[in-house]
Amino acid sequence: MDKLEERVKELHKLLYDYGYAYYVLDDPIVPDAVYDQYLNELITLEEQNPNLILPDSPTQRVGAVVSEGFQKVTHTNPMLSLSNAFNEADLRDFDRRIQGIIDESPKYVCELKIDGLAVSLLYEEGRLVRGATRGDGTTGEDITTNIKTIRAIPLRLKDPVTLEARGEAYMPKPSFVKLNEERTERGEELLANPRNAAAGSLRQLDPKMAASRNLSMFVYGMGGDGEEQNIEQHSEALKFMKAQGLPTNKETKECASIEEVLAFVEEWTAKRNELPYEIDGIVIKVNDYAQQEELGFTAKSPRFAIAYKFPAEEVVTTILDVDLTVGRTGVVTPTAILEPALVAGSTVQRATLHNEDLIREKDIRIGDRVIIRKAGDIIPEVVSVILEERNGTEIPYEMPTNCPVCDSDLIRVEEEVALRCVNPQCPAQIQEGIYHFASRNAMNIEGLGEKVVEQLFREQLIRDVSDLYKLTIEDLVKLERMGQKSATNLVTAIEASKTNSMERVLFGLGIRHIGEKAAKILAETFHHFDALMNATKEELTAIFEIGDKMADSLVTYFEQEEVQQLIVRLKEAGLALQYTGKIVDMSLLEDSPFANKTIVLTGKLLQLTRPEAKEKIEALGGKVAGSVSKKTDLVIAGEEAGSKLEKATSLGIEVWDEQKLLDHLTD
Repeated sequence: MDKLEERVKELHKLLYDYGYAYYVLDDPIVPDAVYDQYLNELITLEEQNPNLILPDSPTQRVGAVVSEGFQKVTHTNPMLSLSNAFNEADLRDFDRRIQGIIDESPKYVCELKIDGLAVSLLYEEGRLVRGATRGDGTTGEDITTNIKTIRAIPLRLKDPVTLEARGEAYMPKPSFVKLNEERTERGEELLANPRNAAAGSLRQLDPKMAASRNLSMFVYGMGGDGEEQNIEQHSEALKFMKAQGLPTNKETKECASIEEVLAFVEEWTAKRNELPYEIDGIVIKVNDYAQQEELGFTAKSPRFAIAYKFPAEEVVTTILDVDLTVGRTGVVTPTAILEPALVAGSTVQRATLHNEDLIREKDIRIGDRVIIRKAGDIIPEVVSVILEERNGTEIPYEMPTNCPVCDSDLIRVEEEVALRCVNPQCPAQIQEGIYHFASRNAMNIEGLGEKVVEQLFREQLIRDVSDLYKLTIEDLVKLERMGQKSATNLVTAIEASKTNSMERVLFGLGIRHIGEKAAKILAETFHHFDALMNATKEELTAIFEIGDKMADSLVTYFEQEEVQQLIVRLKEAGLALQYTGKIVDMSLLEDSPFANKTIVLTGKLLQLTRPEAKEKIEALGGKVAGSVSKKTDLVIAGEEAGSKLEKATSLGIEVWDEQKLLDHLTD
């Protein structure tokens, strides 16, 4: 055991050092494969020896689901916002005000203003104990479970120091593009910018979802004045936090005068698009803490700091045409084809028009001169039409009544703005559907990208997902840029996908309203496709998380003869089509008071953690839900139970205290 403990400590240090080099120094010292090798070794050791798992282990980044929302946190010192500057004159006025208050000429620190979400990190004796949002500056939300999923944030500092680090959590540009691509596949509205995406990710109640968003962070200051660490300048604080393993931004500069500040601002106004993350300005701070204290605060912001905001970059160009694309769910999306224009560092030739209503609202016509910009500097969009430049040759655009790919009628579903092609045999939908089926969160068929699907479809090698399982190496090597090794790997990946659990197949089929979570719930409930296909709407809606829309969608989908034939072909191809996760044998739980019941936990439990209680109830056949409704059978109310207890009482639902729960768990 001593040797195991030593090896675990050794792995901790290796992984922390590798993470420090990667995220803080921006200078990786080992390949990703080496990091993964050591991480997997640690995971194995901890699985075999749970007593060796520490809260700050590199494996403990994704915790339990937050079941009742985020708790409020009061900041020890307020997280104030900064006043803004929009031009050189504003910055010179800022410098002039500083010079008028303090005796010595100030020195400044310039930092890139990251476009993300302000958060604070509290470390006690070197261990991360809390992550919180800025909120209103005085009160934020405890998002520790999600903060831990950000790999750039160390769970343990180099030294056992106590400090509060403040910074900006953000979504890198590649992660943002990937997220919107996934939302497009699901027919969901695109996120406007990485800032909103980061904020939304950190407020996910499921840490696994937050982890999948691949966020990062830069720290820009400490919550205190640095007295405990004997720090006298902001630049020293940044160096101290970096030495402790916290990620600081390398593009930071100490400036001896306002002229140097202006030069830095000019430099990064020109270079901002070269960065792999979004910035929306430059933050300028007086470097000396004593001078900061002398300058003090206004009611809303510190006098010693200011945020220079970049002007929004908008460009004028011409709409040459409107193109239509058909997504996996049949949504038809209009896209403006533009005269090429340079926007925010890249050439733009296409811009989303979102839907028919937006085209009408902005009166967008082919031939119009329009103002375009990149939403969040990434997604090109049409801001407005320059009506004064119309000459009468512009052509009003009308959305078609038929699908641009298969010519089927387009319909507008009630309460939706999108037009849809509802032909299940539409080639565009089939291709998008196959690509979705192969995606990572569905069947995870590595190597089956969008271009390969397009080639396979064009060569008439596939017409639906079942055809994937007929492909041979000989078929694939005939494709452009597909060698023997790639073909072999793809066939191997397709073959391996046959053993996937039922929920992956279900999600991969792309049934409307059925996402990953719903697919998992359905698989856990019905265990096999045959049972699910024969389920009635009443049986489906009896499941706590499945509503009328989901149930109607499932029943309608499985009623289609072509779908039934598809499932038969998948069976014949060798797919398991059954749930391979843990299944509770209800026949062994006839006497369990929790069997087949929906239970809600609320309030503070003293003898069990919430995850422990949930695990024990589910092991005895119960289903733990997050909210109280008419479908709830039982509520377990701990101390300080609030609105959920009130609702349970009003609905006449049985309520137990924690002791009664413990009594039944030990019966």
